Amino acid sequence: MQQASTGDGYPGHPVTPLSAGHTVRDIVPVTGVSRTRIYEVVQRIPRGKVATYGQIAILAGLRGHARQVGYALAALAAGSRVPWHRVINAKGCVSVRSAPGDDNRQRGLLEKERIQFDERGRVSLSRYQWRSQDLFDD
Repeated sequence: MQQASTGDGYPGHPVTPLSAGHTVRDIVPVTGVSRTRIYEVVQRIPRGKVATYGQIAILAGLRGHARQVGYALAALAAGSRVPWHRVINAKGCVSVRSAPGDDNRQRGLLEKERIQFDERGRVSLSRYQWRSQDLFDD
């Protein structure tokens, strides 16, 4: 089967293969419209808060497609102002990247926003997760 590739989880990073066992047929293409919706939602996450990939997918109208949120964020151009670092996995962790130190960059950006990690490297979602209703409070 043909393998697809994707960016590595932050803007301007080199392309790497998809996880083992995933093929082009396993993913829903991230269209320009989908990316725009994803980026619009991510831009609403306030400083000092995080959201999960699945949460962003739901709010962007892409329920069940959390992986596409990751692909869209990986496709951001270097220097993008979209706060990609505020998106973490459902366990409250920064997702591991293939290049050493990339996950540390994201963690460092979150720590600058006073988001704390526990001894297992997790963020308390009950404390720091952006609540969906916040999207409609503005």
